[in-house]
Amino acid sequence: MNDFLSSVGLPEIVAALMVLALNAYVLMGGAAFGGGLWDLVASGPRRDAQRTLIAESLAPIWEANHVWLIVVIVVLFTGFPSAFSTLGIVLHIPISLFLIGIVLRGSAFVFRSYGSRDDARRKQWGLTFAIASSVTPILLGAIIGSLASGSVAAAARDVGAASFGAVFVRPWLAPFPIVVGLLALSLFAYLAAVYLTIAATDDDVREDFRRRALVMSVVVFVFAAVALALSYSSAPRVSAGVVGAPWSLPLHVGTAAAAISAIVALWRRRYGVARLAAVAQVSFILWGWAYSQYPFIVPETLTIRGSSAPTLTLRLLLVGLSVGGMILIPSLLYLFKTFAPKSS
Repeated sequence: MNDFLSSVGLPEIVAALMVLALNAYVLMGGAAFGGGLWDLVASGPRRDAQRTLIAESLAPIWEANHVWLIVVIVVLFTGFPSAFSTLGIVLHIPISLFLIGIVLRGSAFVFRSYGSRDDARRKQWGLTFAIASSVTPILLGAIIGSLASGSVAAAARDVGAASFGAVFVRPWLAPFPIVVGLLALSLFAYLAAVYLTIAATDDDVREDFRRRALVMSVVVFVFAAVALALSYSSAPRVSAGVVGAPWSLPLHVGTAAAAISAIVALWRRRYGVARLAAVAQVSFILWGWAYSQYPFIVPETLTIRGSSAPTLTLRLLLVGLSVGGMILIPSLLYLFKTFAPKSS
């Protein structure tokens, strides 16, 4: 631990802030993606009520969530330009599709809500919104999975020497990244279902999402177990960190405690407690991945320090983040408070 603390400097602080922004994006924007999945599979006699709740919960705040993704991209571009370059080249296909998915789901949501009054046309836009919401998180997870596996670094060395598929497709279209993508989708759907139990004002609709949250807690466990099993051969740094590192036991205890607390709270209909526990569970999983990569930002070639920008640039970046944070965070808190559900 002392060695770790002594090695922390400006590059590590900036990298931690980048992961913190990604954490915020997962907890807020991720839940919006999950809401799109529940819109896609809405069923039963309360199908329309479920979709109405999702739309009313998303409409006031969901575009604001993408500010955290912008922070991640800006920090990566400014603070770690060589890593940004590597990711932008090797993973340009899934990154482009991910961004297209964000734009497509946003446009479809607006056109469904405020565009044509024709029912058939609105259903088409609704289907587009739901499908884009479901596919986009898988792409995000695949990007993270390919980065964690070390295949991005290997592909970067082969640019110009290997085939197009080997460099630009195989790193992310492989079993481990795809499973991580499905894990991301299940985590987002889990968060969305938990959040919607609080947003719902109708008891029957709340029960619908309570049951879905309980089901998704099991799905999350299954995909997390499969991802861990695959990591032994596909992402050994992840498996070594998650299983054998000094911090792995506290991480597992914290994750398990949060997961069990969320399930118990949902079972007992303590929705506020369930939300806090779900947030903690998802955050533990994200930070477990981040710690398993340390000190690399692109395993196994680019370390945080080795790929960081000059010290002056990092200092100015921290100043910009500090000033921006003083404006952004109070604004978002006011926005969430304004549109918070009136009942819990």
